[in-house]
Amino acid sequence: MVVAQENVAVNGSRRLTSQEIADILRERIRTGALRAGERLPTQAELAVEFGVERGAVRQALRVLADDGLLSGVSKGSPPRVAEFAPAHDEPQSTMVGLAPRLTEAFAAPHVRIDAVCLTAQSLIPALGEPLRLIHEGRIRPGRIDVRILLPSRDINLAFPVSVDAHGDDDPVHRRWLEMRNAQGQVLQYNLRALRSTHDIDVQITFRALPFTPPVKLYLLNGVEALFAHYMVTRREEPTDSGTLEMYDTLGSESLLFSFEKRAGQRDAAFVEQSQKWFDALWETITTDLTLS
Repeated sequence: MVVAQENVAVNGSRRLTSQEIADILRERIRTGALRAGERLPTQAELAVEFGVERGAVRQALRVLADDGLLSGVSKGSPPRVAEFAPAHDEPQSTMVGLAPRLTEAFAAPHVRIDAVCLTAQSLIPALGEPLRLIHEGRIRPGRIDVRILLPSRDINLAFPVSVDAHGDDDPVHRRWLEMRNAQGQVLQYNLRALRSTHDIDVQITFRALPFTPPVKLYLLNGVEALFAHYMVTRREEPTDSGTLEMYDTLGSESLLFSFEKRAGQRDAAFVEQSQKWFDALWETITTDLTLS
């Protein structure tokens, strides 16, 4: 590959940061200037091209490797552009599709999971496999950061809700709140237990949304977004006092669509915008949530 000097010329005497170098190389991969399986120039060649020290190049390559765009970064020869296998193109139900994606995410040294959902109902069973692999010693992340946005207890939910809803007296709302709290506590306990059993740095935080999320979103290590619609249906449930009619959703059956940064510019933009959306909610209109 011919090494160009365009970046040095454009930026003059100012040296590019490692993040800027990573962004330039990422764009070349997205546009096909660097093709899947192709080797990058050597670190020395890239350092000359960008007018920086080799340490900045190494750091940029590690960033791209963490994003799944490069393979073989730690080896002696130049890394290759990662081959993308479209193994996750077909949408699957949340019950089926979430667990393997979380298992892959937990293989990273620093696991970062962000989620927007009604409850932790789907997360608890999906985390069973990566937790089992950790306990078996087959994977060992050094740090796990989990942030979860759940609806506030103080709002009138759009769903699940009784057809004849009566605010705080709605039995469906009371049951949802009990599930939200109980499932969140189970998830919190299962993850925090890794601190004592495996000396893993675990942080799990909940914040409350001021609205009912019409979709569920899982962001995995900043490189993949899993997205599903909550399909609302009207159903009946027998109770001791008769039949309760409600608007409900079966979130575990919602089709989960996967978007991966390495899949191309469209997917990468969706992941990046979804992360920005989540961060904006987290830092602005959400409030502290204590599970009780």
